[in-house]
Amino acid sequence: MSLGIGSVIGIVAFLFAAPVLGCLLAGIDRKLSAGLQGRVGPKLLQPYYDFRKLLDKEDATVNGAQDLYVLLYLVFIILSGVVFFAGGNFLLCVFILTLGSLFLIVAAYASRSPYAELGAQREIVQVMSYEPMVLLVAAGLFMATGTFRVEDMLAAELPAVRYAPLIFIGFVYVLTIKLRKSPFDISMSHHAHQELVRGLTTELSGKTLAMIELSHWYENILFLGWVGIFLLWGGPTPVSIAICVVVCLAVYFLEILIDNNFARVKWQTMLKSSWLVALVLGGINIVYLLFI
Repeated sequence: MSLGIGSVIGIVAFLFAAPVLGCLLAGIDRKLSAGLQGRVGPKLLQPYYDFRKLLDKEDATVNGAQDLYVLLYLVFIILSGVVFFAGGNFLLCVFILTLGSLFLIVAAYASRSPYAELGAQREIVQVMSYEPMVLLVAAGLFMATGTFRVEDMLAAELPAVRYAPLIFIGFVYVLTIKLRKSPFDISMSHHAHQELVRGLTTELSGKTLAMIELSHWYENILFLGWVGIFLLWGGPTPVSIAICVVVCLAVYFLEILIDNNFARVKWQTMLKSSWLVALVLGGINIVYLLFI
């Protein structure tokens, strides 16, 4: 099936605009975190300067397979975003992104570092924690709109959040895990206030670590796109776009606020709480959708 002009625009915009916006969001994250901690903080473009510095550094790879696995991690994240912003199948987007996460886990195991292996084990727990809720998001969107295609979801007469408010809340809860923010950043942290050894990426450096940072920028925009799919309707309309932007920024600010106000929890707490949220909020909403 040939791609429409809207799909092509979505793909191009994601490929080129997502890393720019993701970099800016990372800079805003650092500035707001510094402000919440009573510090001045780095420059807004400091993530870009760090990324460029990593590209100039010499690689010190422990295992040559690491670079391949990290590259595949980046490729699958980009592919997942391409499927989503092209208006493709949302469930396929979820599966591709999960597969990409597995490559990051394998990359950590390939280093044979005890710190990286521990981070990989914790990353597996994180995937187990958020995946049930993410699958319920896909199921809830399908039941609310009658389709898995993002393009058709955007054309709905009413926003999906109208029919799946509890699933939306549940997704925002597990989004903290997917963004690796405190209190659920047990596999690795994006900020130095949590740890001296960075878990998953302990043995990564140079261009390989730069690919990890680029992946996170793409991921952040993709996840905000998932938030937006609950809020857009009618084609979408200018009003729905404005509401979507405001809510997405509010959600991201909420995640930063949570990150700076809660200490890291044990993995058991993360697993139990996320599954409880999926069972209660997701389960109730799915039952509601069955009867409307």
